[in-house]
Amino acid sequence: MKKVITIEEYLKANNGKKKRGKLIHRIFFIVCLFTLLFSLYTIFEWSLNHYKNRQIRKELEENVTIDSNYGEGELIHPPSNKQSDYYYYVTLPFYEADFSYLLSKNKDTVAFLHMNHSNIHYPVVQASDNEYYLTHSFDGEENKAGWVFLDYRNHIENLDDNTIIYGHSMLDYTMFGSLKNVLEEDWQKNRDNYVLFLSTLKENFIFQIFSIYTIEKEGYYITPNFGSVAEKRTWIQTMKERNTAPIDVEVGVEDKFLTLSTCLNSYGERIVVHAKLIKKQTR
Repeated sequence: MKKVITIEEYLKANNGKKKRGKLIHRIFFIVCLFTLLFSLYTIFEWSLNHYKNRQIRKELEENVTIDSNYGEGELIHPPSNKQSDYYYYVTLPFYEADFSYLLSKNKDTVAFLHMNHSNIHYPVVQASDNEYYLTHSFDGEENKAGWVFLDYRNHIENLDDNTIIYGHSMLDYTMFGSLKNVLEEDWQKNRDNYVLFLSTLKENFIFQIFSIYTIEKEGYYITPNFGSVAEKRTWIQTMKERNTAPIDVEVGVEDKFLTLSTCLNSYGERIVVHAKLIKKQTR
């Protein structure tokens, strides 16, 4: 048997529903407003951080001298195959940076990195951990765009087995944002691109790229030193097997390596470039 309610009871119950509905609408509105304001703030902060880093880069370009050094250098483990691209890359000039201005602005400066057909043309800094320059710019100010930095475990004055440099993959192609170019077919067709230049206070280096790939976040490819020749040989074989570029470079356990690493997406995947040292010069 159905319960009979009075008109007064019906109106009271219906009014309660309306109040709950209004409350839900207000909460939804507040959440949407907060989300909008947070998004606008994030966009503003992102734009401001990028603007500041672009201004810093402009200032450095105006005040730091980078010379093409055609001086003699030491060839590192030249291959027996005289047709190898190695012999083309070792004819290229070194990039030599004047560090006086860089060090006056940031004592953490340890190197200068250049990569052809990319926006990667930056001084490299190093902190006591791998966190600081993820959120700080070259001027030491907090900046979510970060800066290009050397792994804190590496020793730039005496190269480790594997020297590792990181940078955020920024949407405006600053920092390591243009490293995504290495995945494009047009970039891979140009052999002038498979070379990296590194200048330090005491030496200049040329590295030949031997592996390009993407991978989930891991620690293996950023191993700075190996406990044995067997471990290093296994690492080399693994990195060569991962390569997706149309190159086949002779690499041995006696070689020293330079690794560039950045994020591919927000899911944790990485873009990785490995290169071997082919020529060096004492400054």
